[in-house]
Amino acid sequence: MDGQWFAAGCVLMALGIAAGAFAAHGLKGRLSADALDLWQTAARYHIYHALGLLAVAYAATRWSSALVPAAGWLFIAGIVLFAGSLYLLALTDLKPLGAITPLGGLCFIAGWCCLALAAWRG
Repeated sequence: MDGQWFAAGCVLMALGIAAGAFAAHGLKGRLSADALDLWQTAARYHIYHALGLLAVAYAATRWSSALVPAAGWLFIAGIVLFAGSLYLLALTDLKPLGAITPLGGLCFIAGWCCLALAAWRG
């Protein structure tokens, strides 16, 4: 499973970098400064947690705890909910999407806590 987490992290990293580049080159001048800032925040957290999946891949080689894959799934859910809602909010200005963003943030926090607990118990 560690190879799958590593591959997922790499794919999500590539997508996060592409999203950041798209904002810098394709969205500049088309979105307001605030919308571009939202997009960049989404891309930044997207990239951070793609790196987090690489940590999950490493952890999967060290500790056989159910908390490790839980962390991976929480990071993926966080990318979808947090970054995804911010990407959409930047493009559409649909304010209700902002209510989804904190759920993604909670997924990120829970994922890091799961990873820490797996290491602690390791």
